[in-house]
This record gives sequence, structure tokens and C-alpha cells, in this order.
Amino acid sequence: MSLTMDDSHVDAYLVRIGAKRPDRPDLVGLQALQWAHLTTVPFENLSIRLGEPVVLEQQALLEKIVTRRRGGFCYELNGAFAALLTALGYEVTLLSARVFGKDAPGPPFDHLALRVDLDEPWLVDVGFGRFSRRPLRLGARDEQSDAGGVFTLVEHGPDLDVLMNGEPQYRLDLRPYELADFVPTCWWQTTSPDSHFTRSTTCSLPTPDGRITLSGNRLIRTAGGERHEELLDESEALAAYRTYFGITLDRLPLSGSPRPASH
Repeated sequence: MSLTMDDSHVDAYLVRIGAKRPDRPDLVGLQALQWAHLTTVPFENLSIRLGEPVVLEQQALLEKIVTRRRGGFCYELNGAFAALLTALGYEVTLLSARVFGKDAPGPPFDHLALRVDLDEPWLVDVGFGRFSRRPLRLGARDEQSDAGGVFTLVEHGPDLDVLMNGEPQYRLDLRPYELADFVPTCWWQTTSPDSHFTRSTTCSLPTPDGRITLSGNRLIRTAGGERHEELLDESEALAAYRTYFGITLDRLPLSGSPRPASH
């Protein structure tokens, strides 16, 4: 990480996610931190849709997520979480992944995930939307059951394909990277008309028994395998951002193509 978080920054981050400081950097603490982060910091692309800059620098990420109490997408969420874990004494490595589309994985640095080394290496991801809710054993090749689904890591040459319920999610490059390595692809994701992040708006959090998502002006709630969808007007959508995600906006994100975001 580019900067060292002091105790006041760590405490503010822990307050933001409603988590206690672990007594030591162990698996129990990591599990608690991951779940706390997932359920309080939404996966959202509002900055892209509002024309706000997405800056992949630690200070900017912490200001957005901790001070402004916003969320973000993979580079922001996992980038900030890596800084917190590192400050708490965890050994963290940034990993690049290629997200699977209909037929093949996308480009390198399409996604940012985390490796956390304890007694064994663990895959940690708070920035992929619907995914595992607990760390996954990076060295295991058998099925791993999680509240988010059943996950399997399959070797593909030097890489690992991560499957959820039998469907490939992303291809993981196990080499270590720095946050700056993700900047070019992040810029593409925030500006290209071919990026799905520039074409639609989403804000989403897991719940104990499902998920709640605001997709455009559609509020989607799933619980116990049942899905409920509600169409909202502008005032209702702004209220939903406040109520369900703790995000206060003075206007809704653009419904068409957003203004280009810059770094």
C-alpha cells in the first residue's frame, strides 16, 4: 500500500463497517471483517454514472469509503480493504483476474481480488457483487460451501478458474501486483461505452438471507430464494439509496451515457 494507515484511520474504518479490531491477524478475524465489509459497503458504480472521478490511490479510496461513506466497484472496494487488512497485520497480495463473459474471460486486470496468507493462502473478495461471503481456501481443489454458494477453484495452466455453483466467475492470475497496475483497465471500465459499468447503474448489498439491489430505478430484494421487484420514482429511489445503502445523493445517476470519469 502506498501509505501507512495509523490507528485513527484504522479505527475510523472499523467504525464505518461496524467491526471490532481483531486481537490478532487470524482467520476468525478475517472472516468477521469480510462479512462486516460486505454488508455495510455497497458494491456500486454511482461515481461512473455521476461523472465523478475514480482515483485508484489509497488516500482517495479511504476518503470515499470511510469519510464519505460510499461504496465502489472491485478496484476501490478490494483496494481499500487491502489497506485495512495490511494495517491490522495481515499479509495481503493484490491479484488480477479476468471476469468470464458468455464465451471467454475478459482482459487482464478486469478484476482485483485479494490473497491473504495465514497458515495457508486464502482468497478474499469484497468487490465482486454476488460472491462468497467468507474467505476461500486458495490451495483447495474440492468444493467449498459458503452462504453465497458452492465454490471450486480449478487449475488452468498457471492460473485458477473460480467457479460458483459450477459456473466460472473469473480466472485468477496468482502473481502479485500493485494498485497502480490496475489503473489503465479501471480507466477503460469507467469510460468505455463497451464497459457494462458505463451502461447501467447498480448499488447492492448482501443480506443475511439474500440480497438487496437498486438497479436504475428498480429495487430488487431476494430472500429465501424469492425475488421481489419494485419500480421507484425519483424521490423514492433517492430515499432507497439513503435507507438501504446509507448513500445520500442530490440527484439520480444519469440514465444515458455518463460523462467521462477521469483519474
